[in-house]
Amino acid sequence: MSHKNKVFCEECRKDVDYVVNQVSMIGKIKEKEYAYMGMEVKCADCGSFIFVPEVNDMNLKALYDVYREKNGIVPLETILAIPEKYDIGKRPLSLMLGWGEQTFTRYCDGDMPTKQYSDILIRIYSDPAYFLELLNAGREKLTSRSYEKSKKAVDALLKSRMPAKSKIEIVIKYVLNQCEDITPLALQKALYYIQGFYCAFYGTFLFQDDCQAWVHGPVYKDIYLRYKNYRFDPIGKSENFDVSVFSSGEKAICDSVIQNICCYSGKVLERFTHNETPWLAARCNLPVVIPSDRIIEKSLIKEYFDAVKHKYNMVNPSDIKSYAEDMFNAL
Repeated sequence: MSHKNKVFCEECRKDVDYVVNQVSMIGKIKEKEYAYMGMEVKCADCGSFIFVPEVNDMNLKALYDVYREKNGIVPLETILAIPEKYDIGKRPLSLMLGWGEQTFTRYCDGDMPTKQYSDILIRIYSDPAYFLELLNAGREKLTSRSYEKSKKAVDALLKSRMPAKSKIEIVIKYVLNQCEDITPLALQKALYYIQGFYCAFYGTFLFQDDCQAWVHGPVYKDIYLRYKNYRFDPIGKSENFDVSVFSSGEKAICDSVIQNICCYSGKVLERFTHNETPWLAARCNLPVVIPSDRIIEKSLIKEYFDAVKHKYNMVNPSDIKSYAEDMFNAL
């Protein structure tokens, strides 16, 4: 993919456009080799390799992501999400845990935690009750303001978990109950289409959650972090689902998306979304291979799926089939 920003080519001896291609690479960490998908940069004029710092940084992150996965180390995205989730600074979090003052900051900057610290961070992210135990145990190491802010955040999280699960959690469980072999990538797309078509038919959104315009299409970040380790493998089937938690409209949309959208692979659905206005508009012409955490605004989703419903004269949710077939035939 060609880029607008020019860089200096040693062979051409001038600033040139360059082309980025995704390729399989091999990297070495601690004397062990790891295969990962990276990006190589070539001069658009002479074809020679060019060093671009931002691309090199992304390749290093991709290598370290594979290392983390292979060795059971907490993903960087999870580490970065912890302070926001619990409304606590990096330094206070380190002090609360009894670590060095800059330890957590170094982990946010890409340093690799030990397996012991990694396990603690994984549990902290996934278990607010455990975080609250650590927060109370380390209270004396924090200012009263830091403690109260974080305590308020974790209390809100725990309170939100006490009632019935959020709608997106219920939908995930239903999709996993109905689909035998759905991958994390396909699950993300199912959630996105359920959100879009439900809004088109009923005028409101089923989820409050925002999705982001990632490289592989619309992604709900918290759901990605939960199922990240499955990669391309199917998620296990969810059992014993009580459909009475759905209204008739909610179930109809879910059933139609499962039947007419989830019959395609996650990679095919990724290509669907890459041709749709919400993802394209959110990324603002950002090259496909460049990561982004930009939110796909709900207004974009509503406008697009309203137009789809009108174009295909959809009367009931089963009409989603026509749109899915046309998207597939257009690939």
